[in-house]
Amino acid sequence: MVRKALLGIIAVGVIILLFKYCGFKDDSGTTVIEESALIQEQLRNVSKLVVTEGHFSEVLTYKNTKKGFLNLFDAEKKAIVIVNAEVTVGYDLSQIKYDVDEAAKTITIVNIPKEEIKISPELKYYDVEQNGFNEFSGDDYNKISKQAKESITKKIERSSLKSNAQNRLISELGKILILTNSMGWTLKYNGQQMDDQKLNDGIF
Repeated sequence: MVRKALLGIIAVGVIILLFKYCGFKDDSGTTVIEESALIQEQLRNVSKLVVTEGHFSEVLTYKNTKKGFLNLFDAEKKAIVIVNAEVTVGYDLSQIKYDVDEAAKTITIVNIPKEEIKISPELKYYDVEQNGFNEFSGDDYNKISKQAKESITKKIERSSLKSNAQNRLISELGKILILTNSMGWTLKYNGQQMDDQKLNDGIF
């Protein structure tokens, strides 16, 4: 009788231990899943579009010459063009691609979208000269618009606008780094584990 009672107590103890062990494993797995969901939600909540704005001005001189009546003289048209352009450099962070490894507690950023540069020029024409043999046409205005955008693009490359946009992008990614680190997760990009220093030095 005593032997049966002891066996019963041992059996109950084993069952309780099994329940505790299984419960512990379930809780751990649930925690990892919850952390993964929270990090992915943060990735979705990062600003959808990080935009840096700038203003650029340029003065262009446009000339075009062609032969007049029976090639007897040159018919010239010209204009001075003042270009004022609003420029935005942005990253559509909704396009970031990433992989989640819950077993390794790792978020790997697979792709960061390339910056989008939008140039909105306003053109004002001064000292316009033309004659009946060589008048301004739609083709001329298209050429001037193209020339204006090319000139502004060169100014953008020489400015700090793109680097400022990159800094804003790094700031947004930093929010993800802080969250992953606080939960004991790892953030990777380009095959490297990211930290504050690499986030600033290794993205671009």
